[in-house]
Amino acid sequence: MITYEWRGAFEDPEVNALHAEGFGHPVLDIGWHEQLHGHSLGWVCARDEDGALVGFVNVAWDGGVHAFVLDTVVAGRCRRRGVGAGLVARAAQGARDAHCEWLHVDFDDEHRGFYFDACGFRETAAGLIAL
Repeated sequence: MITYEWRGAFEDPEVNALHAEGFGHPVLDIGWHEQLHGHSLGWVCARDEDGALVGFVNVAWDGGVHAFVLDTVVAGRCRRRGVGAGLVARAAQGARDAHCEWLHVDFDDEHRGFYFDACGFRETAAGLIAL
């Protein structure tokens, strides 16, 4: 059984390890606590029955009505079981509870099915500048 917690407790090393696994890079020493508490509306932690962090999503915001899904990641052993969709659903509820009106996401094309089909996002026109 997987549990989801809005603004759930976590340790930086466990998020760093999960992020590295999910995004295919070496484990970095990112200060997630400082970053999230300074810039995010919230985040969602997914934990398995043993308490291990198996999923994470960050919800950044503009301080008003727009929230943004970032860094959605699920441990390899838990993928294709609805954990990612559960993370995003809990993130949407957290943003809704904070009176946000819009939840945005951008993603690589390979994740279209996940965000549109599993999570219920709809396609919109948007722009991007690579910096």
